[in-house]
Amino acid sequence: MEREAVTPERAAETRASDALVSAARAGDRMAFGRLYDRYARMVHGILLCRVPPRDVDDLVQEVFLLALQQLHSLRDISRFGAWLTTITRNRANDHYRKASPVDRSTDPAAEEQAESRTNDPVVEQEAAMTLAVLRTLPETYRESLTLRLVEGMTGPEIAARMGLTHGSVRVNLHRGMHMLREKLAEKPRGSGKALGAE
Repeated sequence: MEREAVTPERAAETRASDALVSAARAGDRMAFGRLYDRYARMVHGILLCRVPPRDVDDLVQEVFLLALQQLHSLRDISRFGAWLTTITRNRANDHYRKASPVDRSTDPAAEEQAESRTNDPVVEQEAAMTLAVLRTLPETYRESLTLRLVEGMTGPEIAARMGLTHGSVRVNLHRGMHMLREKLAEKPRGSGKALGAE
C-alpha cells in the first residue's frame, strides 16, 4: 500500500496538536482549552451520528472531561485525534445502553425538527429528513458526511482531526454522498440536489 505524502500544512498542524497535547498533559489548562476548540466539532459530529440531538451538547462536555481525566494514559500524543474519537464513540455507546427504550425509539427526524435553528418549516423538514437518512449509512460514511455537511469541516481537516489519510476521507465522502443521494431519492419529497460534499 502506498503511503500518502504529508503536506507541510499537515505536518505543521500535527506539530501544533502534539505541542498542545504535551502541554495539556503537563497541566496547562489553556492548552487543553485550545484542544477543545480544535476538536469540539469533530466530537459533536460523531455524537450527532449516534445519540438524540438534545443530548449532544452535554455529551461533548462529558467526552472532554473524560479526555482530560485520562490524558495521562495516552501513549502516543500524535494519536490524540484517533484516541478522542474512540472516547467519543464509547461515550455514545454507553449513553445509548443507559437510555430508556422510550428514548431509543424517539423519532430522530421529529426531534431534529424540534431542535432546528431555522423558522422555515420546509428547510427544517428537509434537514431532519437528511439527518435521519444520514444516520442509516454505514458508520464510516455517516461520520465523514456529518463532519462535512453538518459541522462544515473540510476533507483534509477531517483527516487531520481523526488521524486518517486524506485519501480515505475523500473516498468515504464520495461513496457516502453517493449512498445518501440514492437514499434521499427514494424518499417521496427528498432529493439530493442541494448536497455537495466533494
